[in-house]
Amino acid sequence: MKKITLALLFCSFSLSAQNSGANCEILLKINRLLQNEHYSPKPVNDSLSAYVFDELLNDLDPARNIFLKSQADSLSSKYRLQLDDLILKDDCSFLDDIKSEYKKSLLRNKVILEKLNAQTIDFKIKDTIRFKEKSFNFYLQANEAEKAWNKKIRFEIFNDIAGKSKNLDSLKLNFNLMSQESKKDVIENELCKINSSLSNDKFFEDNFYNIFCIYFDPHTNYFNNDTKSSFVSTLSKEKLSLGLEVSLNEKNEINIIEIDPNGPAFKTGKIKKGDLILAISNQKETLEVSCSSLEAISTMMSSELNTILTLTLKRNSGKSFKVTIEKQVLKDEENTVYSFIVEKDVKVGYIKIPSFYSDFDGENSKGCAQDVAKETIKLMQDDIKGLILDLTDNGGGSMEEAVKLAGLFIDRGPISIVADNKKQLSIINDPYKGVIYKGPIVIIINGNSASASEFFADIMQDYNRSVLIGSTSLGKATMQAILPLEKNDDQHFVKLTVSKFYRITGKSHQAIGVIPDVQIPTVYQDVFQKESDFPTALKNDTLKSRIRFNPYVSNELIESLAQKSKKRVAQDPYFNSIIALNKNIDAVINKSKLEIPMTLDAVFENQTNIMALSEEINNFSANDLNLNVSNSEYNKSLLILYPALLGYNKIQLDNLKSNHYLNEAISIINDYKALRRNN
Repeated sequence: MKKITLALLFCSFSLSAQNSGANCEILLKINRLLQNEHYSPKPVNDSLSAYVFDELLNDLDPARNIFLKSQADSLSSKYRLQLDDLILKDDCSFLDDIKSEYKKSLLRNKVILEKLNAQTIDFKIKDTIRFKEKSFNFYLQANEAEKAWNKKIRFEIFNDIAGKSKNLDSLKLNFNLMSQESKKDVIENELCKINSSLSNDKFFEDNFYNIFCIYFDPHTNYFNNDTKSSFVSTLSKEKLSLGLEVSLNEKNEINIIEIDPNGPAFKTGKIKKGDLILAISNQKETLEVSCSSLEAISTMMSSELNTILTLTLKRNSGKSFKVTIEKQVLKDEENTVYSFIVEKDVKVGYIKIPSFYSDFDGENSKGCAQDVAKETIKLMQDDIKGLILDLTDNGGGSMEEAVKLAGLFIDRGPISIVADNKKQLSIINDPYKGVIYKGPIVIIINGNSASASEFFADIMQDYNRSVLIGSTSLGKATMQAILPLEKNDDQHFVKLTVSKFYRITGKSHQAIGVIPDVQIPTVYQDVFQKESDFPTALKNDTLKSRIRFNPYVSNELIESLAQKSKKRVAQDPYFNSIIALNKNIDAVINKSKLEIPMTLDAVFENQTNIMALSEEINNFSANDLNLNVSNSEYNKSLLILYPALLGYNKIQLDNLKSNHYLNEAISIINDYKALRRNN
């Protein structure tokens, strides 16, 4: 076994060493591009070196069960403050060294796991396990490695068995048989992860390039051709697709939950809802779902470079089978603007904007703004008295689309200030004369509303063109561009931050978010990751602005509407129940240094508590408001022509009937109409 291990290490090191020059060449090109084009370039110094080194080891070994303390200490003394000097000297042999130590550790763990697989595990050992909230120091000693893995495998087995039934007595009665089956599955899964890591050199280097980029800011990323294709596809409402909707079940298995009847997966006639995806192949490589990262699986499935994929599927407890599918261009209904009519004392229009998508490859104006314009016109034909724009969970997209969208609702004037990487300021003006709709508008945002969403919300808030409700947004006020490392390079790219935008008042929501006029609690709002949580996020600052603009209505009117809304929200049982639920969520997620005994009873109790919270969240539902939601007359006619859209349309419609945020937005429009009548 030792001879095989040494041979493998020698081969992997030799192959890596041959690539050292190429790795450094890519790194130097990345750095050159960042220094020339990034909004706020940083020097390659000890600060960069320490950040990149720490993040790389954290990514490689987040649970601290791969590197020994001696390995981590040795690598740290050699490289933690030296990476910058080595990179600038065109010496990237450190990547070979770190990778060699990483693979040596993986192979050591592989031997330990194979040994554990052949042994009988003693589940009566008195022990405890501690869960830490944040990353911790490397601690593993060579003589403790086998003991640590024995402990990890025991816990995974307890955890697996605890999730198989809600009856603890039944689990105890069948524990011996169940533990044997679980042990086999747990160890096989761990070995699969190790083998996947051992064979994926490309991921190691790409991950390092990406960490190097993130040091400059959290939205600057390295892309290979595959990841670039996947990212761009998320910014379009039409994409090459399998025609499948999937989700993770409680066992982290990928489950097919919907099949588009117009898509290629449905046309194979071999795939059904409920099938599990065990593996996915692009004919060059195969990813086993149980031991591959979700990011890698998602990239392979969504990349437009992978036009033909083979899925390994399993139905119920039957044998696995394979289906090869060729993607086709489909409309992504979940990433497409849609609208409804809602009536409650007043008739209003509702438009959901899931992202600021655009036709990046085409030469036409198709995109989010044009679709919103179309839906607005349809709603106006039904004589709406107000408009609600829903930007919840809208992570942004095309800034050009956000500019166009603002232009639809702002009559004229400046809408934003942009600073480039030379700190030169330019003013973005409303691209259109006039407005498409003159009535009152309410915008709904939450902690996942980001980037272009925040840009648009800023403008509408500064002009008093709308009342903003919901929870504070992410806090990203920067713009990115995807650039190749060199001209004609079609393999290596960097999505880098090229500018920062400010409100016309000179303020910025960077790192603090857009604060709604009316704060309304949302589930998970304290758990959503904010821009300020990223250590490399750009700081908030302000400009001295002398820009003059004419607000749509007075500050007093907006404040009056906000005060009335705040009183309703404070008294609303539904929103108060969300506050209580968030406290329960925070108590579980923020509980640090939880320590439990390594027994089935203790693991079962811990898992039961977590599952109870999960069920509380899943079963948490809005009171039936029974809002009168319907399609516009125009969309009704479209549904007659395209009956395949009826199913998804009904889901959207039903979800809105009990939407309390929509209900409050309607109340604000009612208040607006009443105040305008009385003034």
